[in-house]
Amino acid sequence: MSALSDSSPLKSLSSSLAALASAAAASVVAVESPRARSSGFVLRNGLVVAPEGAHSEDGEIAVATPDGATAPARLVGRDPSTDVALLRIDRGDLPQVSAALAPPAAGALALVVGRGDSGPTAALGVIAYSGPEWRSLRGGLIDARIELDVSLRRSSEGGLAFDAEGGAWGMAVFGPRRRALVIPLATIERAAERLIAHGKVSRGYLGLALQPVRAAGGTGGAMAMSVDADGPAAKAGIRQGDVIVAWNGEPIRGVHHLLRALGPDSVGSIVKLSLTRGGEPIEVAATIGERPPRA
Repeated sequence: MSALSDSSPLKSLSSSLAALASAAAASVVAVESPRARSSGFVLRNGLVVAPEGAHSEDGEIAVATPDGATAPARLVGRDPSTDVALLRIDRGDLPQVSAALAPPAAGALALVVGRGDSGPTAALGVIAYSGPEWRSLRGGLIDARIELDVSLRRSSEGGLAFDAEGGAWGMAVFGPRRRALVIPLATIERAAERLIAHGKVSRGYLGLALQPVRAAGGTGGAMAMSVDADGPAAKAGIRQGDVIVAWNGEPIRGVHHLLRALGPDSVGSIVKLSLTRGGEPIEVAATIGERPPRA
């Protein structure tokens, strides 16, 4: 087989991808905690973002930078609802990421750049799905649902997903069944601001232990198995054995539906809950509280 000419479209694509990966690697780091290693990236001066799920345990964290140095990292805060861990390092000379100008479209090429044991890594794939905002299982508001058809190694989780022009969409993470998802930069920026200001991202709290049940008519519901006597639900009049069947008029599909609704933006809001008690319909208004540290 003859060698490809310099004008070959395939060779041009290959060279462009290699150049993009090389340029992107200047903002991508490796993050090491006692039991995990992942990629991460420089959000801005001295601040590094890593996947919270990969470093959820306590302990010392170190960041390996593109120049081969290792810097100790201080945890600014974690937001499990958006899978964001924010770290601070004493390095202000690392370039920050450049955001993509347009949202991704299904079928567009995506290049995920991470950092492995001995240098940068790259994985090429396509955008399998690009859709509207959604709620994570822990109630975090994610600005867009971006799914990648790409083979992502474990150490590359936390790396950056780029478009063909070198703009970053966000952080590549593993979703359910190890599906590769992207946490958009807009979501990460919002979580980072809260973590810088408060060291955490609050979650909503009703003060209920819930069990999924089938309500009358076969619809979904969540039974209150126990009620925190000082919690928002008790103050609203909810009792043990009550079955929640709707949230602000919307039928619930189970306990996970309620957990998603109790995201950071729900704290302080007033919600109308439709219940059944002994087969009789009841409506109450509850003011969502802030989840205690160990609730």
